[in-house]
Amino acid sequence: MEQILKVENINVYYGAIHAIKGISFHVDQGEVVTLIGANGAGKSTTLQTISGLLRSRTGSIEFCGENISITPSHKIVEKGLAQVPEGRRIFLQMSVQENLEMGAYTQRGTGIEADMERVFQQFPRLKERRRQIAGTLSGGEQQMLAMGRALMSHPKLLMLDEPSMGLAPILVEQIFDIIRQLHKDGTTILLVEQNAQMALSVADRAYVMETGKISLSGTGAELAASDQVKKAYLGG
Repeated sequence: MEQILKVENINVYYGAIHAIKGISFHVDQGEVVTLIGANGAGKSTTLQTISGLLRSRTGSIEFCGENISITPSHKIVEKGLAQVPEGRRIFLQMSVQENLEMGAYTQRGTGIEADMERVFQQFPRLKERRRQIAGTLSGGEQQMLAMGRALMSHPKLLMLDEPSMGLAPILVEQIFDIIRQLHKDGTTILLVEQNAQMALSVADRAYVMETGKISLSGTGAELAASDQVKKAYLGG
């Protein structure tokens, strides 16, 4: 299987705080890989480093065989790596359709309308609300819009940062059903999620992060069955 992302020995600091401590992991084409762990474990920092918003002092990050460790973040998006940030960060004053059009800024030519129709097939709720101002959507709809906007860039790898944050349980189920469908359709996904049970249920492989380090790795099923993970993250 082709390796789409390879993170090797990255160390990230916030001033004097050593936030990421020499972690290494990989994502293969077509996989869903999840990073789970408590608040402050370094999961979101890891995604921000991969997407070029933060820099590692050591090591390397390879995307589709190319070292992107010092590539500007907008260039990384153009290479096919899209991130749905924690807290969604949609353009609140714009309509649903305008948000999706913004997601397509890396695309050239006339395929944008077809891409939008594909997003509307995956998220029928957004089609109903395409003219609505994004700031008036519910939390679940805003999460769908953030995911749809990222998909408009035709990502080779989709990174999702806490997609269930702040959502009611029924909406969390909906979001994870969408993640399962994206996986089935062949989208490669790196998922950061505090809801360990849901994350492991969709993951081919998973890594547990604790205070900036990877403490455990395995298949989603292996970690879901692990006593250590059950005790720490699954209430077992």
